[in-house]
Amino acid sequence: MASVEGRRRHHDLVPLAALLSREMKTEKMEKPTVSYGHAAQSRKGEDYFLVKTDCQRVPGNPSTTFSVFAIFDGHNGNAAAIFSREHLLNHVLSAVPRGLGRDEWLQALPRALVAGFVKTDKEFQSRGETSGTTATFVIVDRWTVTVASVGDSRCVLDTQGGAVTNLTVDHRLEENIEERERVTASGGEVGRLSIVGGAEIGPLRCWPGGLCLSRSIGDMDVGEFIVPIPYVKQVKLSNAGGRLIIASDGIWDALSSDMAAKSCRGLPAELAARQVVKEALRTRGLKDDTTCIVVDIIPPENTMPPPPLPKKKNKLRALLFRKKSRDAAGKLSKKLSAINIVEELFEEGSAMLAERLGSDENTGQSTSGLFVCAVCQVDLAPSEGISVHAGSIFSTSSKPWQGPFLCAGCRDKKDAMEGKRPSGIKVS
Repeated sequence: MASVEGRRRHHDLVPLAALLSREMKTEKMEKPTVSYGHAAQSRKGEDYFLVKTDCQRVPGNPSTTFSVFAIFDGHNGNAAAIFSREHLLNHVLSAVPRGLGRDEWLQALPRALVAGFVKTDKEFQSRGETSGTTATFVIVDRWTVTVASVGDSRCVLDTQGGAVTNLTVDHRLEENIEERERVTASGGEVGRLSIVGGAEIGPLRCWPGGLCLSRSIGDMDVGEFIVPIPYVKQVKLSNAGGRLIIASDGIWDALSSDMAAKSCRGLPAELAARQVVKEALRTRGLKDDTTCIVVDIIPPENTMPPPPLPKKKNKLRALLFRKKSRDAAGKLSKKLSAINIVEELFEEGSAMLAERLGSDENTGQSTSGLFVCAVCQVDLAPSEGISVHAGSIFSTSSKPWQGPFLCAGCRDKKDAMEGKRPSGIKVS
């Protein structure tokens, strides 16, 4: 009897090769397909975009591949948009600590995005050019979408349930009261354009310079209180996938987020991007550069996103986002995915660098044992690093000897953004 039972247990064993094969199959089934399309109409030649679908978290390991999509809408020339397209991605990735697993890598992205945006702005301003650009920068890693943005280009999420949600915040002085108050508190003046006779016209702008945005990369002639610190949002889609519409304000000045999403439903990504541009031009005409990228995150068993379900009077909208702590059990993730709810993993829009870089005693130490600047990644001797929290009135509980640390140049940049003293041009 015992031998029969032993033989039965032996037959229940699965060879290691079969187990590995199952794991690889499961991994493949769990990984969505990313499909994208792009369309544009140019009027001023200041819109630029970036599409890179072969990035690897671990170089040489295809299973760690992720995608990057970005739009840069330049103004006062195209130099800032071109510079950001060429350098922002590398600056973001260089700010992520080495040797992290995927979950830790995703958790590190929000801080790295802030550092990358600030470094790009600092380097571009050092060239002495006065143009500026918006930046909407999207990282897609399987079901997780991380978006960082300054300015008024926008990223919209359209889920299979038909709910449309903005993953960015518009930094227009006209609409954003908090940003108006921050700019004036930092030394800028907010008002409309004055014409002969004292009449005021147009949207609210920051003076000097006349920029109607409160955040951008570049724009050194406006004042460094126009900050490059991005709003960052990170979400995890359900296994039903979703569609991202990333576009410059040439689209959003003509269409609402809902209108853009509805105009292209049921179309593959390439045709969808063309349709959004076509609809914007039909509505408003070609008054500005108009650029759109559509990204479909598609479940493995499908070749195209299924048509959306009938909308149920905003019930889905109320349930769309659920906060999820970093240490939440995996069971919650599966339950949320099963009912097509998008998990909100991270959201922060503060313009204070100390708040965005966090407080971590272990942050800022390089593999060589030296400290590194949290923004520009240069090595610092222990006596050279200045805590990002030193002298901050916003983080009274922080210790000035606690990391992350900044080099002298990045500390000057931080102070200038907070209106303490100018690091570049002087605003009179």
